[in-house]
Amino acid sequence: MRVLGLMSGTSADGVDAVLAEFSGSPSEPKWSLLNLVCIPYPEDLRQTVVNAGQGIKLNSCEWLELSESITEVHAQAALACDPRAQAELVGSHGQTVWHRPPQKNHRGASWQILQAPLLAELLKRPVVHDFRAADLALGGQGAPLVPMADAALLGRVGGWRGVLNLGGIANLTLIPPRSGPDRLASVMGWDCGPANSLIDLAVEQISKGKLAFDHDGIIAASGHPHTTTIERWLKETFFQLPPPKSTGREQFGLADLEQRLKELPKMSRANRVATLTAFSAAVVAQDLDNLHLRNLVRPLELIVAGGGSRNPVLMNELRQRCRGMRLLNSDELGLSAEAREGLAFALLAWWHCLQYPGNAPAITGAKRAAVLGVRADPA
Repeated sequence: MRVLGLMSGTSADGVDAVLAEFSGSPSEPKWSLLNLVCIPYPEDLRQTVVNAGQGIKLNSCEWLELSESITEVHAQAALACDPRAQAELVGSHGQTVWHRPPQKNHRGASWQILQAPLLAELLKRPVVHDFRAADLALGGQGAPLVPMADAALLGRVGGWRGVLNLGGIANLTLIPPRSGPDRLASVMGWDCGPANSLIDLAVEQISKGKLAFDHDGIIAASGHPHTTTIERWLKETFFQLPPPKSTGREQFGLADLEQRLKELPKMSRANRVATLTAFSAAVVAQDLDNLHLRNLVRPLELIVAGGGSRNPVLMNELRQRCRGMRLLNSDELGLSAEAREGLAFALLAWWHCLQYPGNAPAITGAKRAAVLGVRADPA
């Protein structure tokens, strides 16, 4: 089956559209990537999405117009990626604007904006969306959603295999080995903390809106990270939590950045960006080290995807902090860093069609595995 996958992540830079074909076993599918298109959000829409994700108030009309605009960009991306309408099905994550993991006082909830019936009508094809809802209803975190797809798409090797996505948030997948005592272990996955979210916001402030991110890590490369501050930040509650855990821009957004900048000693702008970049690598390395200390898992290799994989300074920080692991860019395995999450949501939509579970209790903490997504058909 040919399926379109649509993804817009925490960075809110636009919509990635992937056209893929799947066949065979759902747990070990044969797949091919047929096309990839990235459509950026118009700047005013991107800024509204970022603001909404940080709790800035919108009135009812603005929320309605925001959901409509997001849906229309998703439709543009889908049509650009699949102009001949080859796909039979569309999987769309929508745009996350707020994520609340389960806590003592209330259940978990998550909001992905998308007018799925409108998208289905615009594309004249069924759309599977709202992928987090079933897992949340079962007491899970509702995120991350990609680990089971990572395991199916990339497969297993002789030891534990790590997959790291560096989008707005850094999230990890750990895939068990194909043989040995751990072969029956569950796939693991969780959100580590900020990847690009704080870096991007800091660069936008420094450049007074002229830059949206640190292209090629140029700013960070000209500075030096403040190690003492990073070590103090790593002791914060979220970074000490064991999996399952999930987070988003609502926790690591502008308010968090402003607080961290106040905590930094007087230093150059380049040093601030360098510190935030090193911090993003440090939260990942600490989570992996904590697993190793508990004699659980130590991956042989770490496959890196997402926009942060294009930042050489961030990648170098990871290499220095994740010693003993071979770091690979997902491109080296034939999976474009930009395509990974869109491909994952195409797979999740295919799984929905097959009624195959897309989550795992070991990843999200849900009571049981479940088929993910809600289907919207054209009118």
